[in-house]
Amino acid sequence: MWFVIFAEDHENSLDARKQARPDHLARLNALQQDGRLLVAGPCPAIAEKDPGLLGFTGSVVIAEFESLQQAQQWADEDPYWAAGVYKKATVKPFNAVLPN
Repeated sequence: MWFVIFAEDHENSLDARKQARPDHLARLNALQQDGRLLVAGPCPAIAEKDPGLLGFTGSVVIAEFESLQQAQQWADEDPYWAAGVYKKATVKPFNAVLPN
């Protein structure tokens, strides 16, 4: 089943985000290689693709896992936690309806 992971950043976490990004992306690339990643990306602090020094407010990942527990565990192991980027994450089941 698909699960959406919505993680919220601590304020002023841009430097920590940049430092942990390679490890974060490696995990996402592994999901993509397994055919289990629908979409992933950061949420800019302003309505611009590159928010500059304002950074990001969080991240969204929609990926396939066997259970909510597996999705939660995957989210809990993200390198952004250890780097102090994330302050909260919500994991919920997701039904992809469109596009079909």
